[in-house]
Amino acid sequence: MSVPLPASFARRLIDVDGVRINTFVSGDGPPVLLLHGYPQTHLIWHHVAPVLARKHTVVLTDLRGYGDSDKPASTPDHGAYSKRAMAYDQLLVMRELGFDRFAVVGHDRGGRVGHRLALDHPRAVTRLAVLDIVPTRHVFRHADTAFGLGHYHWFFLAAGGGIPEHLIGGDPEFWVRARMRGRHRGGTPFDPAAQDEYVRCFSDPAAIHASCEDYRAAASIDLRHDDTDADAGWRVSCPVLVLWGEHGFVGQTYDVLDAWRGYAADVRGQSLPCDHYLAEEEPEATAKLLGSFLSRTPAATR
Repeated sequence: MSVPLPASFARRLIDVDGVRINTFVSGDGPPVLLLHGYPQTHLIWHHVAPVLARKHTVVLTDLRGYGDSDKPASTPDHGAYSKRAMAYDQLLVMRELGFDRFAVVGHDRGGRVGHRLALDHPRAVTRLAVLDIVPTRHVFRHADTAFGLGHYHWFFLAAGGGIPEHLIGGDPEFWVRARMRGRHRGGTPFDPAAQDEYVRCFSDPAAIHASCEDYRAAASIDLRHDDTDADAGWRVSCPVLVLWGEHGFVGQTYDVLDAWRGYAADVRGQSLPCDHYLAEEEPEATAKLLGSFLSRTPAATR
């Protein structure tokens, strides 16, 4: 079964300060970096990326700790998997490719990395699109029983003592497929080859541990970074597009645009008739909305 990404996407393994980031590049025009979420890889964009590559240079990566990117050793403060560290990886990838300014599109964890990238490096990020998330700080400040039940994995994955690693490691394929199956309500089914790749990558114990560190960072060091920015009045300055699934937890729980307007100066967006995995459940609509938003991106600086 072939992996569902056109051969026009050339693979590179880019070393960024000793961490190798699995990267694919295709197309020509203004650059856009696409970042995936949990528990997936760059292949979440296999429907959307070829469409965007008609007018853009599209860069797909696996976040550190995910896919075929390196899984650095964790640190006591979880800083190795902070969104600041993960965002800096992506900045260096784009610089290595020759892009000093670029747009960022992130789904799920990738959206949180994109958010941090736009905050830490505002001169680099021309536009930011985030898919099916509200800011991490907003999530924790409004956590309640509904969140604990609907997004229990935030707390489970952040638990210490190796507990989530041990339990997920017993049957990683079940975990990946169950997580995705439980958050899909759109018209397009998951591609079996893409799902097989998610399972392959996530079956590595190092990937399971790294992804848990990602969630531990979100509940600790990431919040400290977010609080510092909020206290200083620092917000995302570039235009922000927010897309979310109307049938998913995010769409049914939050006033999504209002939440983002507390963290960014220029916010627009809408829901789509799906659950969490917009780029795979509603790929045509997602690609169209992203293409329209990105068409206003300034030309690349190389």
